[in-house]
Amino acid sequence: MAMGSGGSDRFMSDINVTPFVDVMLVLLIIFMVTAPMMVQGVHVALPETTAESLPSDEKTLVVAVDKEGRIYINDYTVTIDMLKEKLEKILQERSDRNVYLRADKDVAYGAVVQAMAEIKSAGVEKLGMITLPQTEEAEAKGSKTDKR
Repeated sequence: MAMGSGGSDRFMSDINVTPFVDVMLVLLIIFMVTAPMMVQGVHVALPETTAESLPSDEKTLVVAVDKEGRIYINDYTVTIDMLKEKLEKILQERSDRNVYLRADKDVAYGAVVQAMAEIKSAGVEKLGMITLPQTEEAEAKGSKTDKR
């Protein structure tokens, strides 16, 4: 397997990077297309209220309780036993100690109260509740009176 002219018995030791670059470009395109699909959140059906919305901050710490009673800190699942400990560690790094609680409207009341107790015992100064604004249809249903 002699390479080159001149009759020397030397092997070619250069790496052909063209196939490598082609594979890298294909992988880059695949990751660019699939990355937006990988963004997930916790689905929680929020109760509706007539309260005004608060200004939102991207660094807001949100504790969510879903329909099955699972607890999330932002998008990370934690158990009720670990909630206080995790919040204490997170709050050590933060200047504001505000937390928002987002609970599914169908979750048991006891699970929400237990989560609130753990959040407050972690040293949270202000605990806010996240709800959806009440729609006009819901307001109309609530304001109807029985005309019998």
